[in-house]
Amino acid sequence: MNYLRFSAKKATLRSTATLGLLAFTLTLNIDSAKAIGTPHDPSVTRTNRSLTKGKWETLFDGKTLTGWHVYLKAGQPVPDKWTVDDKAIHLVSGGVGDLVTDKEYGNFDLEIEWKIAEGGNSGIIYHVNEDPKYKATYQTGPEMQVLDNERHPDAKQGRDNNRTAGSLYDLQKPVTLGAAKPAGEWNKARLIVNNGKAEQYLNGKKTAEYPTSGPEWDKMVAESKFKGWEGFGKYATGHIALQDHGNKVWFRNIRIREL
Repeated sequence: MNYLRFSAKKATLRSTATLGLLAFTLTLNIDSAKAIGTPHDPSVTRTNRSLTKGKWETLFDGKTLTGWHVYLKAGQPVPDKWTVDDKAIHLVSGGVGDLVTDKEYGNFDLEIEWKIAEGGNSGIIYHVNEDPKYKATYQTGPEMQVLDNERHPDAKQGRDNNRTAGSLYDLQKPVTLGAAKPAGEWNKARLIVNNGKAEQYLNGKKTAEYPTSGPEWDKMVAESKFKGWEGFGKYATGHIALQDHGNKVWFRNIRIREL
C-alpha cells in the first residue's frame, strides 16, 4: 500500500509539472504571435504584412540630390530650382522637369513625406519609362496625387474625388477621404507595389488599392484621361518621379525596399 501511495503521488506530481510546462509554452506562443501579428504602423495590413522584406535603402541623404536626375537628362547637373532645403528636396519654382531616381524599381515598398504650398499640385509617379518618345513621366507612370485639396481646382475635377491628395490620380475613387493634412503641413505617404497589386496610404490611412495590370486595370484606364495613351501603365519596372507641376513642394525621409 505504501508503494502504491508513493507511486500515485509521483504520478500526480509528474502530471502537474507537465501541465504547467504546457501552459507556459502555450503562453509563450500566444505572446509571440501577438508580437508578430500586431502592426505598429496602421498601414501594415494582412496583405502587405506577409511581404518578403528587403533591406531599406535611403533614396535621399538629406544633403544632396545624389541618386536623382531630371527626367530625360541623366548624367546632367540638376538645375538649382530643385534644391535641398532643411533636409528636404524642395522645388523652388517650376519649369525644369520632374526629378527621377537614377535606379529603376519593380516590386517595392516606398515611404516618403511631402508638403505642398498653398494652391499647389505635384505627384509621386512610379514605373516611369525614360524613353525619349515619352516627353513626360506621367505618360507612362501612374501617380499618387500630391495636392492642396482646399485651394487647387483639381480636387473638384475628375470623378468621385479621384484627383484629391493620396488618390490614384484620375483612376480610382479614394478608399478613404480626408486623409491629407492642410497645405504647409507634412504628410507621410506609403506606396506598395508587389506582384501586380498596389496599395497607397496617406498618414496611416489607406487611400487606394488596385491591380497594376489585367482587365480591372484596363477598365480603369479606359474610363480615365489616360484612355488611348500608348505607354501608360504598361511597364512593370521603372523610375520613381517627383513631379514638377510648377508649384512649390517639399519631399523628405524617402526610403525604399525592394520586394
